[in-house]
Amino acid sequence: MKKIALVILHFNNKDLTLDCLNSVKSLIIKGFSLEVIIVDNSSKKELLDLRSKFKEFVFLNPEKNLGFTGGNNLGIKKALENKADYIFIINNDTILDKNILISLLKEMEGDQSIGILGPKIYFAPGYEFHKEKYKPTDEGKVIWYAGGLIDWQNILASHRGVDEVDQGQYGQKKETDFVSGCAMFVRREVFDKVGLFDDKYFLYWEDVDLCTRVKKANFKVMFFPQAKLWHANAGSSEVGGSLHDYYMTRNRMLFGLRYGSFKVKHALGRESFRLTFRGTPWQKTGIRDFYLRRFGKGSFFKKDDKI
Repeated sequence: MKKIALVILHFNNKDLTLDCLNSVKSLIIKGFSLEVIIVDNSSKKELLDLRSKFKEFVFLNPEKNLGFTGGNNLGIKKALENKADYIFIINNDTILDKNILISLLKEMEGDQSIGILGPKIYFAPGYEFHKEKYKPTDEGKVIWYAGGLIDWQNILASHRGVDEVDQGQYGQKKETDFVSGCAMFVRREVFDKVGLFDDKYFLYWEDVDLCTRVKKANFKVMFFPQAKLWHANAGSSEVGGSLHDYYMTRNRMLFGLRYGSFKVKHALGRESFRLTFRGTPWQKTGIRDFYLRRFGKGSFFKKDDKI
């Protein structure tokens, strides 16, 4: 019997984590075993009461914020030690469709060349970017992710279908540039071959980096819309602002200079020079830290940011 490990990274907002775990309890488990691993990245022991409520789950507390990369890596290592065949990495601000694991496992078992599968992700009702543009009947059907796109000329990553109401326009499975780290179903052999998330990123671009390495190792990275979940977007971190400015700026440079063409690297160098003088304060810090090789958490320390 195959074993799936579900790795959930908690950081702030215990109520969202509780909703997520309740949806996990409702999953249909048939033909496989499931281990649930929660990494409490808040360093505040926020989840002590949830440990008693969900005694069958494994809780890990690293005692400090390891970032998206380090926190998930801790959970992945535990899953690998416990002989998981597949690891499903999800955000704590997600609600799972009860059939999602059955769908993902069936697809993965049917094609051994697939390394990573990404489900269709909807905005959780009320968490849409542009709430005013949707009808009440659209709630729960607004797409957050229907495949990942990389603009290699400009080193930009985006979600296909974002903000669109699902009318079946993204109903076919297909290879994709990247799977969002919000929900990533990964074959064990992928981690054995290419390693875990790169801790240099800490937060943002780490999922794109992992998928790029997986493709280079000749695994397929696939969007699989028959599996679905809902995302309370930015439930654990802000959209925009200083945190976003810092990590997106620094890590885009890291990714672009690692994988981009010579022309793209030259363009990024020019752009970094411009941002050094004209960027926001945290963009300037991100550029500085990139060149000083300050990775991981880096210089970001603003106390009122959710990190």
